[in-house]
Amino acid sequence: MRLMLIGGTGLISSEAARLALASGHEVTLVNRGRSTLTTAHGAHVIHADATDATALRSALRGPRLRGEKFDAVIQFIAYTPDHVIADLETFRRLTDRYVLIATSAAYRKVDYLRPLTEDVPLENPYWQYARDKIACEEALREHAEGLEWTIVRPAHTYGPSKIPGYTGVSRHPWTLVDRMRRGADIILPGDGTSLWTITHARDVAAGILGLAAAPDAVGEAVHVTGSEALTWRGIHERIATAAGVSREAFAAQAVCVPSEALVAAAPDSAGGILGDKMHPAVYDTSKLRALVPGWEAHIPFNEGIAEAIAYFESHPQLQTIDDASNAMFDAVAARYRAAAASVGA
Repeated sequence: MRLMLIGGTGLISSEAARLALASGHEVTLVNRGRSTLTTAHGAHVIHADATDATALRSALRGPRLRGEKFDAVIQFIAYTPDHVIADLETFRRLTDRYVLIATSAAYRKVDYLRPLTEDVPLENPYWQYARDKIACEEALREHAEGLEWTIVRPAHTYGPSKIPGYTGVSRHPWTLVDRMRRGADIILPGDGTSLWTITHARDVAAGILGLAAAPDAVGEAVHVTGSEALTWRGIHERIATAAGVSREAFAAQAVCVPSEALVAAAPDSAGGILGDKMHPAVYDTSKLRALVPGWEAHIPFNEGIAEAIAYFESHPQLQTIDDASNAMFDAVAARYRAAAASVGA
């Protein structure tokens, strides 16, 4: 296949580029060339701001692309409907298949546990990011005008450059490992037993590439997630184990805090918590497996998180710490430890 990836240096897109090249596909990446992550070796790279339709179209008029057609264009960085509409005009001459990377955070939240299917309505009153992604899907359906399309909805994804946590560590994920290793309090949401699905970026990338090649995926929206659902306590305990912290030490560090309290302490976390992580998430992946025979999530979390921590340890420049989150964690944990002590006094 001849593939164009809009992005190629992010968590999922970098894995997709490497996997596509390893599978013998011809890969062209379009990005600004500013990422500190290494570009997949063997890919052709076009440097352009893909959010600027004029600049992007100018870059794509180069002699190398003149007259070329791609089997699929996979868009990883479209976050507004206007961007998607502009893309459809930009890429219509370059491909017959447009693959939009959306999000499973768009699903309406329910007050009971059941495996989520792609038929769950899209609605998220708490998180602007999710609402914008819903609008992107709507724009694609309305304006595709004969262009084949597929929508892919990843859920919570991690990988070599991303260590997951409940809140406060998105931009500086090493903060969580640092806290674990120095014995600081580790906050768990609620009582830590809500189930959450977390998937390695390589497994997600394999699903995306499979869908991009699947004829029956045209006109479909499909989520790409693993089937390993862990509690938040289990997720954090596995991170601690991979970081060299014993289960006993982690148990002493863990402090259970209501999600609402975390939102009150860090209001900018409201969308991701109220609109996503505070709700259990277990997925039915039968649609993906039917469209991409042989696809499975192969990387268990305990193995994948060990790889991620090793990656950070070999790249010291990634070991940045979020001082504001540290202060918030310390303050909230101290209050809840004091409250627990007063109840037991």
